[in-house]
Amino acid sequence: MLKTLGAQIKEFKKDSILTPFFMIGEVIMETVIPLLMASIIDDGVEAGNMRHIYLIGVLMVAAALIGLTFGIMGGKYGSRASAGFARNLRKAMYENIQTFSFSNIDKFSTSGLVTRLTTDVTNMQNAYQMILRMCMRAPTSLICAMVMSFVISPRLASVYLVAVIFLGCVLGLIVSQATKHFMQAFPKYDALNESVQENVSAIRVVKAYVREEHEIKKFKNASNNIYKIFCKAEGIVMWNNPVMNFTVYTCILLISWLGAHMVVQDTLSTGHLMSMLTYCMNILMSLMMLSMIFVMITMSIASARRICEVLEEKPDLANPESPVMEVRDGSIVFDHVSFSYKKDAETPVLKDINLEIQSGETIGIIGGTGSAKSSLVNLISRLYDVTEGRLLVGGVDVKAYDMEALRNQVAVVLQNNVLFSGTILENLRWGDKEATEEECKHACELACADEFIQKMPDGYQTYIEQGGTNVSGGQKQRLCIARALLKKPKVLILDDSTSAVDTATDARIRSAFAEAIPGTTKLIIAQRISSVEHADKIIVMNDGKIDGFASHEELLATNEIYREVYDAQMSGSGDFDEKGGN
Repeated sequence: MLKTLGAQIKEFKKDSILTPFFMIGEVIMETVIPLLMASIIDDGVEAGNMRHIYLIGVLMVAAALIGLTFGIMGGKYGSRASAGFARNLRKAMYENIQTFSFSNIDKFSTSGLVTRLTTDVTNMQNAYQMILRMCMRAPTSLICAMVMSFVISPRLASVYLVAVIFLGCVLGLIVSQATKHFMQAFPKYDALNESVQENVSAIRVVKAYVREEHEIKKFKNASNNIYKIFCKAEGIVMWNNPVMNFTVYTCILLISWLGAHMVVQDTLSTGHLMSMLTYCMNILMSLMMLSMIFVMITMSIASARRICEVLEEKPDLANPESPVMEVRDGSIVFDHVSFSYKKDAETPVLKDINLEIQSGETIGIIGGTGSAKSSLVNLISRLYDVTEGRLLVGGVDVKAYDMEALRNQVAVVLQNNVLFSGTILENLRWGDKEATEEECKHACELACADEFIQKMPDGYQTYIEQGGTNVSGGQKQRLCIARALLKKPKVLILDDSTSAVDTATDARIRSAFAEAIPGTTKLIIAQRISSVEHADKIIVMNDGKIDGFASHEELLATNEIYREVYDAQMSGSGDFDEKGGN
C-alpha cells in the first residue's frame, strides 16, 4: 500500500523533503529561545548587566525570526506537497478507471468511486500534510525539550517522564477506541453519495410519483448514520483535552513547587526554572499533537486502502504483445462461445453459441428479457471476454486485436443512451473528432435526426444539458445512432436503440442504413418484429441459447417462439415478453 501511494508523490519529492527540514529547523529555534531567556534572567536581570540583556535579546529576536521563516517555508512546501499528492492520486485513479473493462467497473459502485475520488483523497491530503509537518515537528520538539530538561535538571525532568508515560497510555487508549468508529464511517459515505446520486439522476421520477418525502427520509437516515458514528468517535477523542489539561497543570504545579524549593536551596537558577516551565508546555503540546496525528492517520488508513483498491485494480482485458491494428471486414463468427459474468458462476449466461455472419449482412436479434441479447453483442467489441470458445471479427480472434482499433470499427448504440453536456456537434464528434459539420449533418440525416435539429433555435449548436435532459428519448436515440455512424464502422450494433421512435421513423432509419452503409454489418436488437423482419437473418434468443437463426419467412414456418410472438404482435395483443421466449 505504501509503495502504491508513494509512487504518486512524483514531482513533489523535493517539497516533501524540504518540509520536514524546515519543521525541524523551527523546532530547534523554539528550543534555543528558552535557554536564551534563562540567560537574560540569570546573567542579565539578576546581575544588572544591560549589555548582556541587549546582546541576548538580539539573539532571541534573530532566533524567533529564523524560526518564523522556517515555519512559513514548512507551511508553503507542505501545502504544495500535500495538494500535489492529492492531485496525483485523483489523476491516477481517474486514468486507471478509464482502462477498466465492464467487469472491473462492476466491482465498484458509482457512489463508491465518487467517494474515493473526493472524501478519501481529501483525507489523504490532510494526513500527508500532517505527516510532513506535525509528524516531524511533534517528535522532534518532544525529544529536544526532554533532552534540554534533563540537561538543566534531571530531578525536575523526571516529572515530565512520568507525565509522558501517563499521557502515552491514556492517549493510546483513546486513539484505539476512536479508530474502531472512524473505520466504520467511510462505507457510510458511499451510502450517502448513492442516495444523492439516485435522487438527482432520477428527480423526474421522484416528482412524478410524489416520493420526495421517501427520498428525504432515505437521505436523512444515511446522513444520521454518519452523524452517529462521528459523534461516538469524537466523543472519545474529546477526552484528549481534559486529560491533557489535567496533566499540564499538574506538571506546572509540581515543577513550580519543586523548582521553587530548588531555587531557594540555590540548586537551580530562576532562569532555568522558567526554561523548565516552557519545556513543560512544549513536551505536553507535542504529545497532544501526536495524539491528533494518530487519529488522523487512523482515519486515513481506511481511505488509503479504498484508494489503493482502485489504483491496484488491473484491467481484466489487455492488448496482446503484437496486436492486430486493422479490422479487415465486418464478418463475425461465434465458435462454441460460452460466457459468464463471474468466473465461478454455476450457469453461464451464454451457452455454446455457434453463429456465422457475413460482412454487410443485416441481422435482427429478438428474445425475451434476460435471454442474453445484450450479452451476445457486448462480446463483439470485447467489452467482456468469452469464457469458452472463440469469437472472430474480420476473420481474427477479438483477443488478437488492439482494443482501441477493434472498438473504433465496432460501433455500439447501447440500450441506455448517454449524451454529454455540450453542443449537439460536440456530442456527434464523439464518433469522429475530426468530422466536418457536413459529415455530422449527413449522419443525422441517415438517423432521421436532422429534421428535429433544424427546428431547434441554434440548430447543431444547440446546447445539450447534462444527461440530455432537454431532448426526448427518441431524439436522444437518434443522436446516438448518428454519433455511431460517424465512426464509419465495419460493424454497427443497435441494442434496442430505436425503441423510443415511432414505427415509421424506425423504418426510415433501417432503409437509410441499407442504402448508405451496405458494406457495414448491422446487428439490430429489438422487441418489435417489424424492426427486424426485413433483415437478412434473425436470431431468436431464449435462455442464453440460439433457438432459431434464419430469415423472417423461414422462422415463421419453423420456429414456434417466433411465430407466437409474430401472431401476438400482429393482432396487437402482446410482445415477445408476453407471448414467447419464456
